Amino acid sequence: MLFRRFERYINIFQDAPGDAPPDNVGAFYRYFLRQVWRSFAALLTVGLITALIEVALYRYLSQLIDMVNASSPATFFQQHWGALLWMAAVALVLRPLFIGLHDLLVHQSIGPSLGSLILWQNHSYVLRQSLKFFQNDFSGRIAQRIMQTGNALRDSAVQIVDAIWHVSIYAITSLVLFAGADWRLMLPLIIWIIAYAGALRYFVPRIKARSVVSSEARSKLMGCIVDGYSNITTLKLFAHTDLEQRYAQQAIGEQTEKTQHASRMLTSMDFALSTLNGLLIGGTCGLALWLWSESLITVGAIALVTGLVIRIVNMSGWIMWVVNGIFDNIGTVQDGLSTISQPLSVTDAPEARPLRVQQGAIHFDNLRFDYGGGRHVINRLNLTIQPGEKIGLIGPSGAGKSTLVNLLLRLYDLNDGRIAIDGQDITQVTQTSLRAQIGMITQDTSLLHRSIRDNLLYGRPDASEGQLWTAIRRARADEFIPQLCDNQGRSGLDAHLGERGVQLSGGQRQRIAIARVLLKDAPILIMDEATSALDSEVEAAIQESLDTLMAGKTVIAIAHRLSTIARLDRLVVLQHGRIVEMGNHHQLLAQNGLYARLWRHQTGNFVGDD
Repeated sequence: MLFRRFERYINIFQDAPGDAPPDNVGAFYRYFLRQVWRSFAALLTVGLITALIEVALYRYLSQLIDMVNASSPATFFQQHWGALLWMAAVALVLRPLFIGLHDLLVHQSIGPSLGSLILWQNHSYVLRQSLKFFQNDFSGRIAQRIMQTGNALRDSAVQIVDAIWHVSIYAITSLVLFAGADWRLMLPLIIWIIAYAGALRYFVPRIKARSVVSSEARSKLMGCIVDGYSNITTLKLFAHTDLEQRYAQQAIGEQTEKTQHASRMLTSMDFALSTLNGLLIGGTCGLALWLWSESLITVGAIALVTGLVIRIVNMSGWIMWVVNGIFDNIGTVQDGLSTISQPLSVTDAPEARPLRVQQGAIHFDNLRFDYGGGRHVINRLNLTIQPGEKIGLIGPSGAGKSTLVNLLLRLYDLNDGRIAIDGQDITQVTQTSLRAQIGMITQDTSLLHRSIRDNLLYGRPDASEGQLWTAIRRARADEFIPQLCDNQGRSGLDAHLGERGVQLSGGQRQRIAIARVLLKDAPILIMDEATSALDSEVEAAIQESLDTLMAGKTVIAIAHRLSTIARLDRLVVLQHGRIVEMGNHHQLLAQNGLYARLWRHQTGNFVGDD
């Protein structure tokens, strides 16, 4: 019950306090630590008391020595039983109690929960980024930054709290205790504190800067390695293992060099602090012995001074490594900000409402769009698709077909123009509701490394088992799903597919994708090379299912195999981001333009009826 109470102290799935995490390191820390301030306030309080108890034990050692020197063995316990009982209570009860509370806060509350809270909120934010965001970076590097940033912030925050109390409490109480024995004992410690602070002031900014560079190199290395693993098929097909090793070797070499460069400053700081610590021990102990020889302090004072100085020296070494850890973690956080805190490029309007599709009419009005290079991929395009109309988009590679579809899905925002569905501007409706009303089958079928059931339920999470199998049969996927079995013995719908569905053939993946869209049953359907991975026999077998799927829906189909879409209601031919021809199959053949030329190429120069 005690463990559970502390483990539930932080709600890891609480909503983020703002729309976006800050892009400044200090503000980024405050953004997350404010959410768990009660836990850190408790940790500060417990840390204060624990540090005071630790110092008190050295004071008790001094008192014990003086009491022993001033008492006879026969009367020692009778004279001092009250003080001894209090010392025992502090050492045997209070110290374990507060150390236990500290560990509960760190290991049960803050440790597991704060990192998870940061991970949850950052992951939720990054998921809202546009498609361009993910296309411009390694997926491995994005994932690493999301995973590492939370833990790095958590560890450095806890280390800072612990270091603050230990340094401040030991420094202040030591000075007070030294002054109580003889004010001159304070002098070596004061000089050491000034020199120690100066050393940290010199070394810490340099360690921080080099840690940021080292963290960036580490993220680059992770992205390089994950990129190779993610594209392992290409690597094997082109027999470029050696090339990939050289690519990784370069990244590993760069990362090692940057880490060594950062470590030079750590080694220099270690040497400087070791020298200061030696001077502190020698100066303080020598001064204490001289004062004792002049009968100015007691033997207990020598024990107190020696014990505290050795403790401070040991603590200074711990502080050095804590500072290293803190700034290494701060470097990791700063590196993560370059990914996590990027502003969203595609956002919902402040008053965005859910899209309501009654008929499915689509209107493209004077569209202009480029990917940032200045060359318009879509240039002044106008097109109206009537409710329930089925159109085919045709054109050479780079004509803008897939881009037009991506703009309809609002994966990118327009440079100019307007897209409306049933009169509703898609920039004024929520992205979630827009994409919920559009079913899409793509050429590059994307399947999750989960079970077939989980992949299908992406189409309709509340679908029943019967609805699942109906969609599977209509997509002709029932021929292979019952025979599937993964390497952990899961079979049928429970079989896992491997990353991106690599355990299935291209045709099998595409049939899973078709079944998923059949299950979704959205009023607008987009098919981007939907049957390109299917052989002619399978395509013919599921054509009836596709006809059923398209019935009553507004359909946009893209296909390089023109026979697939020639019988649609209307064909729209694109070239250089513009509509150059439009009509049905027979009308376009009669125009003897680009479509007729493409048709002749695909039919061996035979032009006839469909």
